[in-house]
Amino acid sequence: MSRLVLQSGDREYVATGDPVDISIPLRFDGPQPGFFGADAATARPMHAGDFIGDTRLGGSCNAEHLDLIPHCNGTHTECIGHITNERIAVNDMAMRALYLAQVVTIATAPAGEVHEQDWQKPSKKDRLITQDALHKALTDADLSAVDALIIRTLPNDKEKTRREWPIDQTPYFSVEAMRWIVERNVRHLLVDTPSVDRLDDAHLDAHRIFWGLASGSRSVHDATRAHATITEMIYVPDRIDDGLHLLALQIAPFVSDAAPSRPLLYRIAA
Repeated sequence: MSRLVLQSGDREYVATGDPVDISIPLRFDGPQPGFFGADAATARPMHAGDFIGDTRLGGSCNAEHLDLIPHCNGTHTECIGHITNERIAVNDMAMRALYLAQVVTIATAPAGEVHEQDWQKPSKKDRLITQDALHKALTDADLSAVDALIIRTLPNDKEKTRREWPIDQTPYFSVEAMRWIVERNVRHLLVDTPSVDRLDDAHLDAHRIFWGLASGSRSVHDATRAHATITEMIYVPDRIDDGLHLLALQIAPFVSDAAPSRPLLYRIAA
């Protein structure tokens, strides 16, 4: 029997049971999530001379041409290269086999009822992930040894796995919420929304706060948290409890600022 163990400080965390995949399977021929008006991810048979990559059409094997935008077509992990002039690739991030991760479930709040600083003048339909909600949900949690924070928003319906997210109804982070996360030295943030910022926010302030990049700067050399990552459009099933888990963050080795990813969660043995 295999045994996965994470040593953190003077504590040892042992994984138990099979992992739960919290990525959203990308179905090229079926319903899939999307946002920002991007085209759906598609697949078509490869053509090369007389060869066709589809056994149903007489080909000797199946070989498909895949067309997708990682930022818009399903679960993906992104790095600071998302907002810098330098083309930083997510596959260059120093990733470990396992991370200690905290799962937390929170309700988003109507923007009109939030008394936290906001830089985007949100519409009345906007909903925010707030510092207040995070603080209340994590009051008893010790984040000092945690590498990753996994946020599940309510309601947690399975429509998230196929939703076309509208700009004015997609939750995003308040300034205070993202600063609160950074102050706790969370290096890897995973969320079940398509962006930590409002979808039409040209400044991407929440991204900038998370990577420690000042407003207006597009240079990775100015960043204080250049090796942090954000994973968006996950889906955390209800059967996963809030609390500590072990996280294996598997990322496709794309030389790009973002790539499809497959976060796996393991329960921790009592």
